[in-house]
Amino acid sequence: MAAYENIFNAVGLKDWCSAGGDGGGMMSMADLIAKSDGTSTQGPTLWNWPFPSLDALHKACAAVPPSREVTQGLEDGFLAIRSGLRAIVDPLTQPLSWALNDMLWIMTNTPWWIMVPVLMLISWLVTRSWRLVVFVMASIALLAFINHYAAAMETLAIIFVCAFICVLFGVPIGIAMSRSDRLQRIVIPILDMLQTLPPFVYLIPLIFLFSVTEPKLYGIAIILYAIVPVVRLTDLGIRLVDPDVIEAADAFGMTKRQKLFGVQIPLALPNIMAGVNQTIMMSLAMVVIASLVSAPGLGVLVLRGIRSLELGVGLVAGFGIVILAILLDRVTKAALARIDTSKSGK
Repeated sequence: MAAYENIFNAVGLKDWCSAGGDGGGMMSMADLIAKSDGTSTQGPTLWNWPFPSLDALHKACAAVPPSREVTQGLEDGFLAIRSGLRAIVDPLTQPLSWALNDMLWIMTNTPWWIMVPVLMLISWLVTRSWRLVVFVMASIALLAFINHYAAAMETLAIIFVCAFICVLFGVPIGIAMSRSDRLQRIVIPILDMLQTLPPFVYLIPLIFLFSVTEPKLYGIAIILYAIVPVVRLTDLGIRLVDPDVIEAADAFGMTKRQKLFGVQIPLALPNIMAGVNQTIMMSLAMVVIASLVSAPGLGVLVLRGIRSLELGVGLVAGFGIVILAILLDRVTKAALARIDTSKSGK
């Protein structure tokens, strides 16, 4: 006998349960064996009484839907709105595909003797450190030496585009949150959800919306996964600006716009740059996972090592990802240190 069958009968829902189908009245294998032996099965004891889940209630009353119907209903509902949702989202996200395609083409088709000096020049402009410039050159040379130059450039191209978009949208969202407590209360739960969702979960709805061959598929997943730190730290950095400084700016008659761009953002810049650093690191982590949905780069080699059980291929590609992670982390932290030094110098 199902655990909750007597309860449904006691509250007068026997007919309703029977009208829901014959699932609740079906005999289990234990019941059939007991009946053939001429014995009767005992119901569950208090010790092993099941939780009133949908499946447990469904066994006692067929009118209660099982949990599978809930997940199937969610899937059917998503598929029902997929066409309309794609008609809206597809044109809005198409520039992301163009940007990824263009950056991938530039970084993989530009000769190495041009691309490496360009990356070194960017590192110098950001950090003003010759040691880091040499480190960038040595890192790329090592990746090229193990024949991973093209894959590394693909990974960097994706990170550049996705991290730029994260900063482009994340910093204004963080600024808006810092200026409105109501907006912060609305956005914080969304950020919590994005931060706690397993990375693979980002790919599930996107696979149904876009073709696997479209770069926007993995681009959106990377942006959603990596945008959280820059939003949070921008909001935090502006809120941590000394109130006395804000009071002094008010005394000078500054407008809200002048205070934002002349006082709050410059003082919050170390926190913002820390958010950018974390966003870049999370982008790199998601690029590897996004290789499951055709994202190019070093993640493809890691995935190949897993699928084909090629230990060397996976380890070397993983080592290349470590090199890129160290390179990006050192450059962004050097830029942050430079900002702190310039502020202290003033």
